[in-house]
Amino acid sequence: MPVITAPHAFNEGQLYVDLQPIFGRSLYLKCEGFNFAGSIKLKAAVEMVESAEQEGLLSEDSVLIESSSGNLGVALSMIAASKGYRFLCVTDSRCNLSTRLLMEALGSEVQVISDLDANGGFLGARIDYVRSLCASDERYVWLSQYTNPGNWQAHHRRTAPEIARQFPRLDVLFVGAGTTGTLMGCARFFREWHRPVRIVAVDTVGSVAFGGEPGRRMIPGLGMSMRPPLLDESYVDEVIRVEEADTIRACHRLARRGFLFGGSTGTVVSGAMDWLARNETPGLTAVAIAPDLGERYLDTIYQRTWLEDLYGDQVLGDDLDPSSEEVAAGSPGGEPVSRTCDHRGEA
Repeated sequence: MPVITAPHAFNEGQLYVDLQPIFGRSLYLKCEGFNFAGSIKLKAAVEMVESAEQEGLLSEDSVLIESSSGNLGVALSMIAASKGYRFLCVTDSRCNLSTRLLMEALGSEVQVISDLDANGGFLGARIDYVRSLCASDERYVWLSQYTNPGNWQAHHRRTAPEIARQFPRLDVLFVGAGTTGTLMGCARFFREWHRPVRIVAVDTVGSVAFGGEPGRRMIPGLGMSMRPPLLDESYVDEVIRVEEADTIRACHRLARRGFLFGGSTGTVVSGAMDWLARNETPGLTAVAIAPDLGERYLDTIYQRTWLEDLYGDQVLGDDLDPSSEEVAAGSPGGEPVSRTCDHRGEA
């Protein structure tokens, strides 16, 4: 059993869930939520903070500042508390209440932005607010997860090698796309590997990360209202876009079998299962990355009133309704439906 003195020193990276019994198709889900920050964002947060320290950018008076929809904010809150830094997270109204309360419990300040940007999202407004604060006070140090190479380098050094050690015959990897730090780090690693690995990015409908029309997105985590500066599409073989209703159904289907995952994980699983249904290949080794767990989504994705208000009372369908005989009997339910496009982002 490890004995640690800093919370970021513990991060379980070798736990996988075999989804064959639940979805009927072979997919290994890499669980990244088993650390004190509760998500994969801990890796990028550690990398970016330690790089800033090594470069002499941080002092006792420094105030870390970052724009985050939730998980990176929690990771930075935890690290800031451990290292004695102040931290301000600039988020928006889609951030789960439990996530905001968690950051505040760790001693961080949280600023919620409610103004929309030109693409109908909050990201542009959040970044503008961060820039204005940095311009007004030199104590602010913006790590900028959207442009910081430490974001993808963390996954090139840790996440991808962890997968490679466990699955030396990997054929296809499904990675959710937000800032694209995880995607780019893994894609760069496997481009140089001893065998070809198909990299499938999973985005959410309404995101403009890979082109396409902006739209309403209520589930934080994946998707962007601007093109991610870290993204290099030459490393991506295919892009799948998932409707939020399909994200929700995938999350509830997993929960009905005892696995409570977050919205980003539901999106990745839904997209991966759609791809596997269209590309049935005997013996294919497929892995998907689950960025977080589901406790922070109890008042959204797993709350019936929230679901019905935003997506209608049939969003789960009869097969996932807790009152249906099929679920009571343990049926895995119906298949998720997603949209797909090639690496250029064309429908």
